[in-house]
Order: sequence, then C-alpha cells, then structure tokens
Amino acid sequence: MMHNSISMEIGWLRVPVKSNGYIVPIAELAGHTATVWQLSWAHPDFGGLLASAGYDRRVIIWTENNGRWQKSHEWTGHEASVNSISFAPHQLGLVLATASADCSLGILEFNPQTAQWMESKIAKAHEQGANAVSWCPVQCVSADAGDRSYRKRLASCGNDKLVKIWTVDENGEWVMEKSLAGHSDYVRDVAWCPVVNHTTYTIASCGQDQMVILWRCNENGEWNAKLLEKAHGALWHVSWSVCGSILSVSGEDNKIVLWRENLQGQWQRMDDAEGKN
Repeated sequence: MMHNSISMEIGWLRVPVKSNGYIVPIAELAGHTATVWQLSWAHPDFGGLLASAGYDRRVIIWTENNGRWQKSHEWTGHEASVNSISFAPHQLGLVLATASADCSLGILEFNPQTAQWMESKIAKAHEQGANAVSWCPVQCVSADAGDRSYRKRLASCGNDKLVKIWTVDENGEWVMEKSLAGHSDYVRDVAWCPVVNHTTYTIASCGQDQMVILWRCNENGEWNAKLLEKAHGALWHVSWSVCGSILSVSGEDNKIVLWRENLQGQWQRMDDAEGKN
C-alpha cells in the first residue's frame, strides 16, 4: 500500500494502490461534509490507521481490516475548521494532536485497556486561530528496570504570529513551555526536525510574512532564531526529510525550495522546482 499518495476532495478521501504499473483507487472514504485539509498516518505498529481533518470541524480516524476501510472514531470537539493533525511518535502510544481555527489544540489518546479514545483540548493556544502542529522527536526521561518513559512535547503555530512549544507537566496536564516570537504575520506551518543532533533540537516555521525561520535549542534550553529565507510571496508549508538533513519549503509562488546544512553549519539552497500549469 502506498502511504504517501492519497488524494483529498471535498467530503471524501481516495486511497490508491499500484496495479500493473498504474495507480488506481482501492477505497473512497466518505465521512466529511466539507473540504479535507490534512491527513496523518499512524505508525504501522498500530495497524492501518489514517486520520483526516477538515473544514467541517471533524477529525475522523479510519481503520483498515482485511482490505476494507471503515470509520473507527469521529471527534467533533472543535468549534471551527480543523487545520492540522499529526500522530505522535509511536513510543508515546497512539496519540493524535490537532490544531483548529477555534484557537485551540486537541489531544486524542487511545487507551488500550478500555479500547476508548480519551479527548482533551488546550484552550486559547493561539489567538485568532491555530494553523499547524508538529511532534518533537521522542525523549527518554527514565529507564527504570527496562521500562522506558518518554516525554510528550509538541510545537504549534497560529495567527498570533507565534510558534509555541507545549509539554506535559508532572500532573499530566499540557502546559506551554516556550513562546517563540520572530514572525511579523500569520505563521502558516511548523515542523520539528525528526533528528536530534547532539542534544540540539531544531524547528522550522514559515508564514504569511514570506519568512522561513529556523529555531534551535541548545543543551541549556535556550532557543535562538535564524532567518533562512525571505521569499517573494507567502509561504505555506515546511517539511523535513526523514533523516532531518533536508528542509523543503513551498508557497504561493508555485515553487518548492530545498535547503541543506553543510559541515560548516551554513544553510545552502539546493534547488527549486517551479510548478507549471
């Protein structure tokens, strides 16, 4: 099955498979009543699980059983469009984060003992709306008697021009760890680099202000911002390669720009591919 090639249309999803050299749909998942904004696959350890989010305020989790797709869970806890969703690293369990135009973030966590989804919200996470959410690579905080404990941590961005970092405190509550100010307009996307380099964490963000900013946290917990690019139009998406060595950026100028850091710590523009109509 091709987990990276799914088409989205108003109200439904199409899951493709390659057959005789052609990509053909094997399932059409109907459940949304408005535009579907984003999808996220769960880790294969949890089987065939796909989450979708849309303008209709719905978050739907779909499951595959013997080649048949069906709705496993639906959440309507947001009061406006759900703009972004992301499954957590599998070491944290089956956990899904959401970002909504109602200014809040949502956390859905599956309890295997009760076979139920536990739902909670981080209210007023971003004034004027939250646009994207991204999970931090797993951090092992203890390993007593072979039982590892991992820290839950994520980043979000919104129309308040901020990138925010959230973590779970000792009481099990989500709290804001850090607010990063550097953008001058709506922040459209945020992406946590999947690789930690010598205890250094990296987050990329982009926005309506045409800027790409890299945020880096050193071993002392200090975050520093680096302006990577000032583009010629609004930027909508940032995405890291699996190894965390390449950052891709896309925006309203119909281009995809790739960046790579050299051995001297300098970021170089690799290539850009201009879309053609």
